[in-house]
Amino acid sequence: MRTSSNPAFRNLPTSPGGYARFGDAPAGLGGGFGGGPGVPGSRAGAADRPLTVDDVVQKTALNAVVAIAVGVLVAVSGLYLLGLVGFVVGLVVALIIIFKQSTNPALVLTYSVAEGMALGALTGALESSSNQYAGIGFQAILGVVGVFIGMLVVYKTGAIRVTPRLTKMVIGAAIGVLVLMLANLVVSFFTQDGLGLRSGGTLAIIFSLVCIAIGAFMLLLDFDQADQAVKAGVPARFAWYLAFGFMTTLVWLYIEILRLLSYFRE
Repeated sequence: MRTSSNPAFRNLPTSPGGYARFGDAPAGLGGGFGGGPGVPGSRAGAADRPLTVDDVVQKTALNAVVAIAVGVLVAVSGLYLLGLVGFVVGLVVALIIIFKQSTNPALVLTYSVAEGMALGALTGALESSSNQYAGIGFQAILGVVGVFIGMLVVYKTGAIRVTPRLTKMVIGAAIGVLVLMLANLVVSFFTQDGLGLRSGGTLAIIFSLVCIAIGAFMLLLDFDQADQAVKAGVPARFAWYLAFGFMTTLVWLYIEILRLLSYFRE
C-alpha cells in the first residue's frame, strides 16, 4: 500500500507485500478475521467482514453530515466560543485516533462534531462581521463538494494516476506549505501582514490556490488509499478510520476555500 499524505491513512495495517491483512489489526482492536478478542477461532462479527466501498462512503457521508449539522447550529446560535473548544477537542481526538489507529465510531464522530463546532464558529463569526460575507459558508461547502466530486472523477477515469512519485511530491508540497504557514504566523507577531500569505492580496490568493490544489491532490491520494484497503480486504471496521482520514482532508479544503472566498469579498 502506498504511503499517503494523510497521516490517518498512513498507519493502516499492511502485510509484508504491502497490503493489509486481517491478522494485522492494531493492538486493542481485536484479533484477525478468524476470531474476536480473547475468543480464538470464534466467528467474525459484522465489523470483521471485508471492507467494501459502500462502507467507506456511508461512514464518510455520515461524518460529513454530522460536521455540517453541528457547524450550522453553532453558526446560527452565535456561540462562537465553542469554536475554541472544538479546535482543542478535535486536535486531541485526532492525535488519539492516528497514534492508536482507532476504529472506534465514537471517537471518529467526536472528531467530526468538534470540527463542526470549530468551523461553524469560524464561519459564523466571519458572516456576522459584515454583510459582504453573507452566505460564504454555503459557498465554501459547495466548493468542497465540487473538489471532492472532481477529484473522484479524475481518480476513477485514471486521468491522473497515483504513483509513488506523485505521492512523494504531494507530501513534500504539503510539508512545505505547512512550514510556510508556521513561518507566516511567527513573522505576523512582529509585522502586521507577516509574509503576506494571509493578507488578502495577490500573494495570499496565489497561496490559497496552491493550498487548495494540494488539498485536492491529497484527496486523490486518499481515494487511492481507500481503494487499496478495499482490494486488500481489511476488516469493515476500518471504514471509520478511513472516514476520519477523509474528514481531515475535507476540513483542510473547507478552511482554504473559505479563506479564498473571503479575499474576493474584501
